Amino acid sequence: MPVSAVFFEIVLILVLIVANGVFSGSEIAVVSARKIRLQQLADAGDRQAQSALKLARAPNDFLSTVQIGITLIGILSGAVGGATLAQRLRPLIATVPALRPWSEGISLALVVTLITYLSLVIGELLPKRIALNAPEAIACRVARPMRWLARCCAPLVHVLGHSTDGLLRLLGIRTSEEPELTEEEIKALIRQGAASGVFEEAEHDMVQRVFRLGDRSVRAIMTPRTEICWLDSEDSLEAQIEAVSHSNHSRFPVGRGSLDDCLGIVRGRHLLAARLASPDVDLEPMLQPSLYVTEGARALAVIEQFKQTGVHIALVTDEFGGIEGLVTLNDLMEAIVGDLPSAEDREEPLVHRREDGSWLLDGSLDIGEFKDLLEQRSLPEEASGGFHTLGGFVLHMLGRVPSAGDHFHWNGLRLEVLDMDGKRIDKVLVSSLPASR
Repeated sequence: MPVSAVFFEIVLILVLIVANGVFSGSEIAVVSARKIRLQQLADAGDRQAQSALKLARAPNDFLSTVQIGITLIGILSGAVGGATLAQRLRPLIATVPALRPWSEGISLALVVTLITYLSLVIGELLPKRIALNAPEAIACRVARPMRWLARCCAPLVHVLGHSTDGLLRLLGIRTSEEPELTEEEIKALIRQGAASGVFEEAEHDMVQRVFRLGDRSVRAIMTPRTEICWLDSEDSLEAQIEAVSHSNHSRFPVGRGSLDDCLGIVRGRHLLAARLASPDVDLEPMLQPSLYVTEGARALAVIEQFKQTGVHIALVTDEFGGIEGLVTLNDLMEAIVGDLPSAEDREEPLVHRREDGSWLLDGSLDIGEFKDLLEQRSLPEEASGGFHTLGGFVLHMLGRVPSAGDHFHWNGLRLEVLDMDGKRIDKVLVSSLPASR
């Protein structure tokens, strides 16, 4: 048995296995490469990234080429190992008298086992692990050779591609129309970035609020009508001046007898300056036109209206034309960056963690923040309930206006109304129920 022939066959099998690894690694690298990263490299002028991006966006020809290569390599490895190397190994095994009757089967089994092991480790697992460690870099390196190889195999690639497409249509399977990157995937990436230190925790929280803001209506953010500080044009000037002086707000809606009959918006400093300049003040020339938005308007749409009109305060109307509330640019910014209390603001925090682990929460706490705080994915009848605050959720669950001390159990939690401000729920105590034995 010539040693040179055996050595050549072993080297040939190893080369085929390595080539199989190149195809497998290339496939994994291109498929798992982040298209956003490839797009950034392509925009920066990287031609390799441009080729890789084309492969990633139209993988049909590429995958067909890879499969052709892997299949041919598998056939050649089997032919060389089974028909040649196993036959050369058989006489060596036959020299052992006890093994001579089964020498052919043993030699074939040894060769198949060795080729299978090397193919799995060197031809599959190792290159795929390497590709997953740096998918974009490897995809850029293999893109051009793979595209060139696809052109060389174009006739066979087209036959395989059309055959695959035909079978997919026959099975009723259509190309996925899902976006390349969903909102939930972006949120998951940001969470991972915050956990690994790529993003600051404040950045993570802010982006989460931006996504939440896109899904919220202005009703969830507005100041309700009962808390609006407004001026009545039928009141005396002294009463109007006193209302402005005792308020921290800079702008005030002006109504005629009722807020539903709103005449416009006045700046408090303009009214005070006019009063200092003259004892007789005409309020009407100082009024700015009111901006109205519907209670179902999306918060991001209201921001666009603020940008287009230059007016940063809007009255929220219901379906009957009545005033439901008021929203300002500051309200929308707080929904993104969190509470922005003024120096004069002495209100208690919306969220307070007590020593026993329970939560003392304000009834006006946004329902999205309530879910995040207690790590709850959804609430009962959230879509149809029409509530936007913790107080609204409690009202929905109790089905009536509660009194202090009323409570209910939900999802392992006990929610108790601690304090009422008239008919508004002021404070809610949330605690965990003891584990049942």
